[in-house]
Amino acid sequence: MADQLIRATAAEGGIRAVGAISTKLTEEARHRHKLSYVASAALGRAMVSGLLMASSMKRPGSRVNIRVKGDGPLGGLLVDAGLDGTVRGYVENSAIELPPNAQGKLDVGGAVGNGYLYVVRDVGYGYPYSSTVELVSGEIGDDVTNYLVRSEQTPSALMVGVFVDRSGVTAAGGLLIQVLPKAARDEALVSKLESRVSKLAGFTPLLQAGKTLPEIFQDLLGDMGLNIFPETQLLRFHCGCSFDRVMGALKMLGEEELQDMIVKDNGAEATCDFCGTVYQANRDHLSQLISDLQAESPPTI
Repeated sequence: MADQLIRATAAEGGIRAVGAISTKLTEEARHRHKLSYVASAALGRAMVSGLLMASSMKRPGSRVNIRVKGDGPLGGLLVDAGLDGTVRGYVENSAIELPPNAQGKLDVGGAVGNGYLYVVRDVGYGYPYSSTVELVSGEIGDDVTNYLVRSEQTPSALMVGVFVDRSGVTAAGGLLIQVLPKAARDEALVSKLESRVSKLAGFTPLLQAGKTLPEIFQDLLGDMGLNIFPETQLLRFHCGCSFDRVMGALKMLGEEELQDMIVKDNGAEATCDFCGTVYQANRDHLSQLISDLQAESPPTI
């Protein structure tokens, strides 16, 4: 099944629901960054969280950045997700592995440790909105839920999951349900919703059982006036890095540093943190940058 995101409402618009399947893009991230099992789970959960959060934004070009910085062996991670369905991300220590936790699952919380969750929302104009909250578990889903409740004052239930084995990532995705103010006053409705969500064993088991996103929505919200939007948005791992951007970054180092690279290394190599692409700039490329800098320098008097 293609990676995709669908939206829905219930309770006459008082409940907003978004579901996403992100198996292929998580597998691409695992392959690009050579991620361990636990690193794959951590980054996969954060990427789908970013996509679910970005789905409520309005203006084209809007994006959400999620940064997790903990004191565990993973070090931290960074995700950049857009309203357009693109996402990219990386972890600091991609090869670390830990034994399963007490529940027999990948120990993402132990890998992340204690620390902070940083969220930046770029709404497409003005200054981006940023917020920081302490990590509550390091499991990513719990931490993003805590952010939504504390920083955005929106009662939310977020379920994210990644199943990875020797063959790679075989199931990944997430579900975000938010109770908007006009429905939050209906205590019976909120209680019913909380009860149903609490009974779910996780999101990836639903995918592994063959459940589609509309079927998952139907099970949870079918008797609450469910309205599934007809549009299905495709999701993909995408990074906007390019050789020209790398050359622009090298140019900022200045003439002296570029000349030193030519003499000592006969060129330069740069790797994109987000996608792992390696760019090579030979001595001719660096010499051209030096020529450009000299041409742009104001004449001395």
